Amino acid sequence: MLPASLKRYAWLSIAAALATILLKGLAWRLTGSVGLLSDALESFVNLAGAMMALAMLSLASLPADDNHAHGHGKAEYFSSAFEGFLILVAAVGIAYAAIERLFNPQPLEAVGIGLGVSVIASVINLATSLILMRVGRRYKSITLEADAHHLLTDVWTSVGVIAGVGLVWLTGWLWLDPVIAILVALNIVWTGWQLLQRSAAGLMDVSIAEEDLKAIEGILDRYRQQGLAFHALRTRQAGTRAFVSFHLLVPGAWTVQHGHDWSERIEADIRRAVSHAHITTHLEPLEDPVSLADQDLDRHAG
Repeated sequence: MLPASLKRYAWLSIAAALATILLKGLAWRLTGSVGLLSDALESFVNLAGAMMALAMLSLASLPADDNHAHGHGKAEYFSSAFEGFLILVAAVGIAYAAIERLFNPQPLEAVGIGLGVSVIASVINLATSLILMRVGRRYKSITLEADAHHLLTDVWTSVGVIAGVGLVWLTGWLWLDPVIAILVALNIVWTGWQLLQRSAAGLMDVSIAEEDLKAIEGILDRYRQQGLAFHALRTRQAGTRAFVSFHLLVPGAWTVQHGHDWSERIEADIRRAVSHAHITTHLEPLEDPVSLADQDLDRHAG
């Protein structure tokens, strides 16, 4: 379950989106630049994504119930997928406006003031994205990370647009403005595609990160050296929670309590290595060949 306090960062993203919409919209109105218009349109995507993030973080923070025994963490993937989709829609709109301007170039006005306003908007986005990235990684929130990546993309987009519009202003090459907008559209298509891929992977119960798997294997190897055995290691990532299950093979002469104590010790070591891990173990006797009957389901055979 996500901490309820994470929702305040979604509100921060909404506030930043509203501020940048106003600033970038003003920059576009002052200059008439289609490049700055494309930048302003992406801020509307930021706003829609932030509002979706708020809704999904609220849902993901709900505790497990009878119908959702594993919690509501996967709701975050809907948010990142929605934001990825919105990014692709914005890219189409930007490309359309840019191509139209390419065939009908128009001079820019009040460029200096317009660029100054756009720079202020970019600084707001940069500060917000750095905060969201730090918090998202700390709590393993794909929603906040997706929002942060989108805002960072917006920052780099704005840097390119500002530089390009400045060149148009200095050189008088009006064709540069729509060309820059088209490049912006291509760049955000890539960001949107990556978000959609990551969301799909989460909804399909992708395995936990490779470094976490290696950490778990390292822990199990240490216990193998003490005479225990493991198989049927399976993992999945669902929002902020990592789910880990495996079969623990112990000497058949052990009491249930003794085997349980070892199981608890192993689970505690894994939780220290993989935060937010939910671990399920199954005790089996080493000497019984039936214990290995489900090898075909193994993620890693021990």
